[in-house]
Amino acid sequence: MWVLLTALTLRIFSNPVANACQKQLGEKTSSLNVNFYIALLMSLVCVIPAFYIDWTVYSTNFWFYVFFAGLFCFLGTVCLIKALKLGELSVLGPLNSYKAIVGLVSAFLLLGELPSGYGIFGIFFIAAGSLILISPAQNKKCDKNFWISIILRILALVFTGCEASILKKIILLSSPEISFILWCFSGALFSGIFIILAGKKIERPEKADLKFYILAAFCLGIMQFSTNIVFSKMEVGTALALFQLSSIVNLFLGFKIFHEGDMLRKFIGTVIMIIGAVMILVF
Repeated sequence: MWVLLTALTLRIFSNPVANACQKQLGEKTSSLNVNFYIALLMSLVCVIPAFYIDWTVYSTNFWFYVFFAGLFCFLGTVCLIKALKLGELSVLGPLNSYKAIVGLVSAFLLLGELPSGYGIFGIFFIAAGSLILISPAQNKKCDKNFWISIILRILALVFTGCEASILKKIILLSSPEISFILWCFSGALFSGIFIILAGKKIERPEKADLKFYILAAFCLGIMQFSTNIVFSKMEVGTALALFQLSSIVNLFLGFKIFHEGDMLRKFIGTVIMIIGAVMILVF
């Protein structure tokens, strides 16, 4: 129980801090470069442990899951970083509550996890809270970037919601540790491949930004490893619902670091979405 509670706490606090770093970096360079260097830093930590694993024991189906988990993770992260560059952390963070819905659907299709019908009320709460949250102030109504960031954030959570269910499948076939190593390696691999396919150049990070890359890699590493532990001990839909508590941390960081306003409306919308996510958890 203590292992699960510790992992949940680490997951709830590490993800918003990583998002804040990604937003800082995404405002200076492309989302592909940000994702590549963060994944590369995490991969370097995994090189030595990877040598002590016998990778030949895993079937073709296992690597099939690894491929799609890496692909969905890459697409979701790139969409998220681009969204953070254009939008506000205090809006985009709480929208992550929709991942609980995506997780329920994908977990049902891939894992056969079926919640009680009462959980449908949670979906309505999440939808209602999001309407309050993304209802922009007067000066945002014609802001093209605002709406693009919302669309990108929704795409990001769809990709990562599907990734979550596939990751649990990988964990069930291996372990949280092996799943983490593969997650890091595939993130760097897909980022590098897409940079080449897009005809872009891998830009060298500025020295002033190194601390943000290191902090983002550290927080994302903690986030993903703690996520794997949680997934190994509870259903995906339940875990994703609990993860929505990080929305409150996103609100605080958006206000404190990026000086984002209209916090009362955002807080109300966020709380309603969290209630919806918790209803999915309970029922």
